[in-house]
Amino acid sequence: MNLIMFLILFPLIPAIIIRLIPSERVRTSTVLISVAIIAVASIFLAFSSLQSGCQYFKLPFKNAGTLITVAEIVLAVTFLFFCRRLPFRKMWIPVIIFIQYIPVQYFELSGKVPVPVNYLILDNLSIIMALLIGIIGGLITVYTVGYMPRYHKEHPEYKDRTSAFISTIFLFFFAMFGIVFSNSLSWIYFFWEVTTLCSFIMIGYSRTDEAVDNSFRALWMLLLGGMGFSVTIVYCSLNKSIGTIELSQITAMTNPMVMFPVVLLCFAGMNKAAQFPFSQWLLGAMVAPTPSSALLHSSTMVKAGVYLCIRCAPVLHNTSSGTTIALIGGITFVVASAIAASLSHGKKVLAYSTIANLGLIILCAGVGSSLAIWAALMLIIFHAVAKALMFLCVGTVDQQTGSLDIEKMRGLISTMPQLTLMILIGIAGMFLAPFGMLISKWAVLEALAEKNPFLILTVVFGGALMMFFWGKWMGTLVAVTGKHMNKEKYTGIYEWAALYSLTILTIGTCVLFPLTAVYFIHPYIMTIYPGFIGDPLFHHDNIIMVLIMLGFAIFLPLGFLVHWEKLHYSVPDLGGANVHDPERFMGSMGESREWHLGNYYLNDIFNEQKLLLPANIVTLLIISIMIIAVII
Repeated sequence: MNLIMFLILFPLIPAIIIRLIPSERVRTSTVLISVAIIAVASIFLAFSSLQSGCQYFKLPFKNAGTLITVAEIVLAVTFLFFCRRLPFRKMWIPVIIFIQYIPVQYFELSGKVPVPVNYLILDNLSIIMALLIGIIGGLITVYTVGYMPRYHKEHPEYKDRTSAFISTIFLFFFAMFGIVFSNSLSWIYFFWEVTTLCSFIMIGYSRTDEAVDNSFRALWMLLLGGMGFSVTIVYCSLNKSIGTIELSQITAMTNPMVMFPVVLLCFAGMNKAAQFPFSQWLLGAMVAPTPSSALLHSSTMVKAGVYLCIRCAPVLHNTSSGTTIALIGGITFVVASAIAASLSHGKKVLAYSTIANLGLIILCAGVGSSLAIWAALMLIIFHAVAKALMFLCVGTVDQQTGSLDIEKMRGLISTMPQLTLMILIGIAGMFLAPFGMLISKWAVLEALAEKNPFLILTVVFGGALMMFFWGKWMGTLVAVTGKHMNKEKYTGIYEWAALYSLTILTIGTCVLFPLTAVYFIHPYIMTIYPGFIGDPLFHHDNIIMVLIMLGFAIFLPLGFLVHWEKLHYSVPDLGGANVHDPERFMGSMGESREWHLGNYYLNDIFNEQKLLLPANIVTLLIISIMIIAVII
């Protein structure tokens, strides 16, 4: 328990130091030392607790509930402080805060909330999450140290608040460790809302009108998710047949009355995971500096949402509510993948692909079978590593080239070969076997074939669209159209350290994924489904297939890296229509025109304007019907 409390509380120390001492040297040293300590502590906790099964911990002091109650009041006041200058037309945001916090505080202060016996939990699911937070989040923080000075050099009009930004990242770690190790709903609720506060601060970092608007959009949307916790705590306090706010006890109950709080918790999880109709807060986060996008999309914010849904998965198994949640995830997976296929903006493609992948994980959680949970956990791991790498790579490309347009990344292999290799490996980590997506989709298909064949269509069509937009991006990167100077020399040491580490982790995760399944995932599934005996995917023939695919995925991009200076640049053959300039050709009307390559983006079929509003309306109706159904 001491190590758990250390991981939760230690990030507050660098957060305070960095905030109070603005010196760049102190900030850099504090980040590097603190990140190393958090990563080592996470790894030590993982390997010292793997064989211990599920453990629960009481607290050595009696005033834990009072402490959290006071912290919740301080947090609510902080939210209201940030809302103090809102125009009258947006004063409904403070109303949400009052509606959410007043009932919970009344019940807690009046002693009506059941006192938990076990405040903390440690099992393989919390270990997996702790490793992602400590290692992936730590590497993103290291990248931030080198990224922010260049960011402000490019944007001198923004006030340099790097210390506040990095301090907020460590506050994020405090909240995320609190979420994954807490067993009390009151504790999870508090840490949940701290992540909301952190995202609000980070999204509004530049303080432009767009950033401020997006930060308040994120605030009110995420506060709606927090209301799921608020109602759940009040309901569990009033309902004597439940009589507990311990998450482990609630998800182990067979009492039909437990379905209402579980659905509310999943509502909060889907909200945090940016599922339709709540995706706009995550899309708006793209205005923030790249490290915040990487944190929100990969190892922290959105993973809290899917983590909570997976905790609730055993209750959802073989229920109409579980099928409804799976349907919402499936719709999000297909629609977000379709929108991503129509976009050429790199960050937007990454954002929608994140929403899509999280939809697939929510689908698995809704199905709730042992194989579906296995797939969901594998997806979480692969997505956290590969997506963090992708966001940081794209952020580096943006700093070097000044553009996030995928079409302007054409032939990037000749100008930024090492970075391109990392992007290719990151993309491979999203959809090539065993790079997460393909093998995980096989597991999902098998699970759906057993439980709900209708949902197979969402996985098939969503997966096809995902292959389409990732394939376009990969092809664009290696489509060399002319020789250019290598621009990678301008990338700093901290950025390279984080990028290389994430690349190695992506490859390592792929190579070691059978061991990850056996030692991390299978023990957790066996605690909730004792009859689970492993997965048939790991027999001899499939291991050979995995090694072959791994070789193709790594050595093909590696070949470009080794020979990038010897690439052959040929004059394009334009069917005899070339003119003296090899970059131009003679058009049908006798005029000289410049040739170019371009991808097909299906804008006329799939785009945000056509798909986003219908998807939001449909999913909102489904969520409303689901909540009404469990109330009735």
